[in-house]
Amino acid sequence: MTRHKDREYTQALYDSVKQMTVGEWLPWERVTAVNHSLALILETGSQRERELRKMKKFRFQLLHRWLVAHFAPCRAADIAGGKGLLALLLQESGWETAVIDPIHQTLPDKYKDIGSNQRVKVAATTQVRHWNKPFAAAMGDSFDLLIGMHAHGCNIAIVEAAAAFGCGFVLFPCCVIDEPFYPPIGVDWLECVAEYAVGKGIAVTPFRLNFKGQNIGLYGAGQRLRRLG
Repeated sequence: MTRHKDREYTQALYDSVKQMTVGEWLPWERVTAVNHSLALILETGSQRERELRKMKKFRFQLLHRWLVAHFAPCRAADIAGGKGLLALLLQESGWETAVIDPIHQTLPDKYKDIGSNQRVKVAATTQVRHWNKPFAAAMGDSFDLLIGMHAHGCNIAIVEAAAAFGCGFVLFPCCVIDEPFYPPIGVDWLECVAEYAVGKGIAVTPFRLNFKGQNIGLYGAGQRLRRLG
């Protein structure tokens, strides 16, 4: 898929999800929507008002920025969180975090900071809490926020946990692997997850982060998250 076609598809997908969800937009989201509409209007020929997308490896830092800007510190689980970089960043921001992943991985020894463009070393003594087991919906009762950036086989379980316990969630549905059901032909998995959450009575809102790849997220604040601003 060409870059232009990819952007068109992504915008159409975002609009589709926005229409089916019932969550309220935060003030910053309204501004983003207006700015995006203006950018589309300003596009003429080869001149396009765009911000370059960040490399996918920066997605954890981008999500960290988004979370700390819009929600107060809470008990957060990074499901299928791999090496735990997102959990570490949130932990350093005063959040209580845990990585839920059956395969334990150690923290990276360094990462490139998106703000300073400098390498940041992670001390060998630094730790994040791990639950070395597959995620199950019952675990949601122990957290205020469930995060799934690449939660293979856990997207539906995360939604069910949010519906059962009132915890919030942030999902970036991508691949459909080991889920209890699959989307119908012609329906994107993102749309399918959003529709399932709405069917559970959850107020869901789509949002976007500026990285390459599947960058449309879904969030439901639930009853446990405290919004900032």
